[in-house]
Amino acid sequence: MKRLLLPFLLGTAAWLAPGRSQAQEKPALNTAPPGAVPARPAPTRPAVDTTNVAPTIPVYTPGQAPAPAAAQPLPAPSQDSPSGLELPGREQARKAAEQHAEQYTKLFIYSGIGLGYSSYYGLSNFSFSISPAIGYRVTDRFSIGPGISYAYNYYGQDNGNGASSSVSTSNFGAKVFAQFRVIDQFFIHAEYESTKAQLLAFDQYNNYVGTVTRTVQTPLAGVGYRSQISNRAAADIVLLYNFQDNYNSIYPNPVIRFNFLFNIGR
Repeated sequence: MKRLLLPFLLGTAAWLAPGRSQAQEKPALNTAPPGAVPARPAPTRPAVDTTNVAPTIPVYTPGQAPAPAAAQPLPAPSQDSPSGLELPGREQARKAAEQHAEQYTKLFIYSGIGLGYSSYYGLSNFSFSISPAIGYRVTDRFSIGPGISYAYNYYGQDNGNGASSSVSTSNFGAKVFAQFRVIDQFFIHAEYESTKAQLLAFDQYNNYVGTVTRTVQTPLAGVGYRSQISNRAAADIVLLYNFQDNYNSIYPNPVIRFNFLFNIGR
């Protein structure tokens, strides 16, 4: 039995030897772990032109805290508002008070230009006057002040038969005025002026013989309207009546004046 078993084992080993050699010559598979495989580079994408692209608007998501707002500087305190806070209407009231203070200062310059024309018994009279003054406001409605005046008069007379003669005079005076604002921009104006005037002299036949110098008292009163140019400047048109309108008058009726007002001081 042992003699038969030995040859059988030798024959089996000889038969299996070629198959083992062939199996060892086959290529071995890659059995490396998955992490050892090299990663491929991600493909590059072309750049996108964002010139005409609208900005992205952030969308609020429930549960997400909103972005903190930029801190605003606190208003600075002032004399009118110690806390720095302006109540509704306070700014408008403050500006109105400032405008009123500039418009109604205590002192103002009041300069007038006057024109007039009249005719007596063939004698025509054209006058031009200028009268600067300093005014003082007792209240916002009532003001008074002194001033000076200069008046120029031109007289022309028809002597008949186409003949005429003319003469001119100059007058200097001092005056006081008073003014009261009635409603809105309408006011009443009154003046009293004392003038050293050159007057025409006539004989008993009403013929012109020359000029004489006299002191003439002139009371004037009338109404006016004021047009506000700015907070400090205004222009007036005044229509006055001369209660001393006779042959000695230096202001023939009606007396029309264009006055200019400018506030000074505070």
